[in-house]
Amino acid sequence: MSKSQLTPGAVTVLMAIYRGSDATELAATLDSLWSQTRLADEVLIVEDGPLTAELHGILDTHRTAHPELNTLVLARNQGLGPALQAGLASVSTEFLARLDTDDIAVPQRLARQLEWLKRHPETDVLGTSMQEFDDARWHATGELPQEGMKIRSLPETHDEIARYAKINSPVNHPSVMMRTVAVQRAGGYRAVHHMEDYDLWARMLASGARFHNLPEPLTYFRTSPAQFERRTGKGMFAAERQMQRNLVSYGLISRPRSWFNFTARTAYRLLPTGLLTAVYGRLFHR
Repeated sequence: MSKSQLTPGAVTVLMAIYRGSDATELAATLDSLWSQTRLADEVLIVEDGPLTAELHGILDTHRTAHPELNTLVLARNQGLGPALQAGLASVSTEFLARLDTDDIAVPQRLARQLEWLKRHPETDVLGTSMQEFDDARWHATGELPQEGMKIRSLPETHDEIARYAKINSPVNHPSVMMRTVAVQRAGGYRAVHHMEDYDLWARMLASGARFHNLPEPLTYFRTSPAQFERRTGKGMFAAERQMQRNLVSYGLISRPRSWFNFTARTAYRLLPTGLLTAVYGRLFHR
């Protein structure tokens, strides 16, 4: 869809869900979107394969109360990248925001990002910091903690982001708002295991897109031991090799740099869980 066909000033929040998603978490995510000071023009959820009856119940309840909620059904589970790409093909708004179905948006999030992007037409991708909260504690209390949450932050300016992208994903994916046409121009999402976002940022940088990260945390990001298990799980090392090849093919790094990256990032993933958690905190928390 061309830029002229996109609805100016409007925003779609794009999410994907599969049968393993938690219905209680999905309900909290959707509630955070209905509590926005500037509501999304559309909330589009891609059903990535058959869902449980409980998930369908949550979607049906929220769709009845909020007609801006739409779903796109895929017959079989394809993974996050292909699911988001299928959703992207249906987006008709100038702006596209991402949120995972287990995270929570701060009430001012969409308003703050839309305001910033409208004041900075040169920026195509706008991420933010995120406040991390403990999954087990949330399920026990049903509430976000009022203090003690850690902030996950990344470089702010475009030049800093472009440098950082040579070694790591430079934007917090669940926090991002983008210009739809810039995402389409770069080819959208592809199937790169657990690195769909990093691959997209790399291609967008290669295509000339401009980036910025706001330091204020506008998304609550769920953390759990499973988060770190995914970083070291089956398929991650093959995905890492593919990601480094992609960075070379996009012209972001040299082949020798890709070997260095693979060694460093593989060593990080092989750390014991306790040490991995500590290193993660030193790298990303403030």
